[in-house]
Amino acid sequence: MKHNRSAIALLITLMFVIVITVAIAYGLKQVNDATKIVKEENFLYQKSIIVEDILNILKNSPELQASVENNSSANFFRLLSQASFIPFEYEGIEIFLSMKSARAKFNPAMLDEPKVTLLRQYLSNHNVNSQYVDILLDNIRGIKEDNSYNSNIFDENPYLFRDYIASTKHLEIINDYYTKEYNDNSLEDIDFNALFYYGSNTNISIDINYATPEVWEFMLNCSRNRAEFLSAGGGYYTSFEDLNLNDDEKEILTKNFKSSFFEPIIEINLEITLNGQHSKMSFEYDIKKKKGSNFAYEI
Repeated sequence: MKHNRSAIALLITLMFVIVITVAIAYGLKQVNDATKIVKEENFLYQKSIIVEDILNILKNSPELQASVENNSSANFFRLLSQASFIPFEYEGIEIFLSMKSARAKFNPAMLDEPKVTLLRQYLSNHNVNSQYVDILLDNIRGIKEDNSYNSNIFDENPYLFRDYIASTKHLEIINDYYTKEYNDNSLEDIDFNALFYYGSNTNISIDINYATPEVWEFMLNCSRNRAEFLSAGGGYYTSFEDLNLNDDEKEILTKNFKSSFFEPIIEINLEITLNGQHSKMSFEYDIKKKKGSNFAYEI
């Protein structure tokens, strides 16, 4: 009997130790989680301060203002060429800033029938099934009450955004669906980040001086060599005569696309590192209006 009591007492003690151990472990986990949250919140706060400071620098920069005086595409090009990459430190935070034109690409939210035809041709030249365009259209034309979509992408991704292409990750979901649905890896041969502008703004023009080879190839339905040639000449175009387009190319471009030779809107990309934590941020800045927009954060 005495032996049984000792065994029971030992079992109770053991259970008590286990409970205390679990409680301590849970408590430590809560502390670690709370510490992590505090660090992340502090990092987010610091990032917002950095963006505010950078916006103030941009607003008060005489170099930026000088680059848009007289609507000179050459001055603007010179600025972006000289200040495209800027590494610096900010109160112990390592920051890598890059600056480029925010109007070098095409927003798929602006697709209409003529542009859809051109996009199908562009993709066909890269061995991509034309159904990809139908899937893309599903993701920019909003919710349909009658469920009359071109594809079944929303069966697998019911909460997928469908008003416009919001980000690189959004497009990756679309591309993954196409790749699996058609057992086709041909999308890997296309640099969509050089082709597409992500966002809701459809009141934008493509800056001819910064259009990427992918955009030229899409807009003119031309060869890759021709597209690279036109892109390489960017920076000093001031009129269509400077482009030396043939009649067909000029008609396609002027009839189907909003284009410009001077769009002083820059895309600012930030890579931020603090205590082993890495983050990316981007936004657009309109030099003339001195206004930032289209802010995006990636932790």
